[in-house]
Amino acid sequence: MPTFMISMNWTDQGIRTIKDAQKRLNAARDLAKKVGVEIKQVWLTNGETDLVSFVEAANGDNVAKFVLALGSYGNVHTRTNRARSEQEYLKLISELP
Repeated sequence: MPTFMISMNWTDQGIRTIKDAQKRLNAARDLAKKVGVEIKQVWLTNGETDLVSFVEAANGDNVAKFVLALGSYGNVHTRTNRARSEQEYLKLISELP
């Protein structure tokens, strides 16, 4: 199943209510299931990104639905990238003309 990396930054609302983070993560997991996304890992990061999550979904449409709905809660801004494992990218390279 394809893997996607979602980079997130808290909004003003999200950081003001940071103590609700566990509740919000539980709600995000429920939301993900509803749209066919499985949250594999969530990482707190330092630097220009506050959080990084790795998710799996059958296709990018499911992930788009997830991040649009997640963003509508008002706690994070998201950026999504398709992620490929070492095995996947080496396979792609081996198939280059």
